[in-house]
Amino acid sequence: MLFCATRTFALTAENLAVVVNTRDADSIVIAQYYVAARGIPAENVIRVSIPNDMDTLPAEVFSRMYDEVRRATPSTVQAYALTWSRPFRAGCMSITTAFATGFRNIYCAQGCQSTAPSPLYDSDTLAPYDDVHWRPTMMLAGQSVAAVTALIDRGVAADNSRPSPHAYLLVTSDKARSTRATAFAQTQVKLQGHMDVEVLAQDELRDRTDVMFYFTGGRFISGLETLRFPPGALADHLTSTGGVLFGTSQMSILRWLEAGATASYGTVVEPCNFPQKFPHPEVVIRRYLAGETALEAYWKSVAWPGQGLFVGEPLSRPYGAAVGAAAALSPRRRMK
Repeated sequence: MLFCATRTFALTAENLAVVVNTRDADSIVIAQYYVAARGIPAENVIRVSIPNDMDTLPAEVFSRMYDEVRRATPSTVQAYALTWSRPFRAGCMSITTAFATGFRNIYCAQGCQSTAPSPLYDSDTLAPYDDVHWRPTMMLAGQSVAAVTALIDRGVAADNSRPSPHAYLLVTSDKARSTRATAFAQTQVKLQGHMDVEVLAQDELRDRTDVMFYFTGGRFISGLETLRFPPGALADHLTSTGGVLFGTSQMSILRWLEAGATASYGTVVEPCNFPQKFPHPEVVIRRYLAGETALEAYWKSVAWPGQGLFVGEPLSRPYGAAVGAAAALSPRRRMK
């Protein structure tokens, strides 16, 4: 039994701005493909000019660019999609959180320190910019244009498909990266009767064809090539630098997308193993099943997102009913 899709509104093409880097030929192609695939209004396409040959954009360069983006953003826009893979970091922040709230040192940390919390964590807002002046952001990232267009196709195919919501939560032998284990047990209890949640004490998952949710911990995750992810699937691994998209010391979250997931999450700066800096599985699953988009559900599951990178197809919504004209015009529920 799935959660009832009680929402009458979710983020749509009208609420999403696509930010394209005119100095990156791949970014231009991906933006054009995504705008066509999702019907993004022309006025919601924002062009920037930034280097595409570096992983980290200096904070002062980012801030100048971000001011230009804000001025060009229509008032109806509640979230951003970035159509590039580099840079994925802005100073000491992930570029997705920097776009969400602007560059702010309170979302950075050196060593094992907490960061400022997100006002979006497990919130009921349907209009994050209107409510808290944040525009949650997701990167359409990948190793190639073909990889990203395939990701976009999966996101579109996921809409209202309502696949069997099977979740796999792995407590691995890597104890330092299994700090979400208590959240796994809580998730299984809270979602009992609504879906199948398997909490497994093992290092890898293999030969499964119904992997809608997969959350684990480890430097590298093996067996991904044996799995099948339905369109719209979410998956990530708790480790220090999964969000370093082109790093080699730990597995990049791009491997999840290459295996068939539609969205993932990882950190770009050493976070230590605070579970608050990673998605809470019960929150993201519950909200996704209730009809939120991948961008909304993933963003609302991370309490301290300053160092974390969100990648995937933002509007993927496998458990939502089609948003008709009447629903789209309904008043948006505000945060209390």
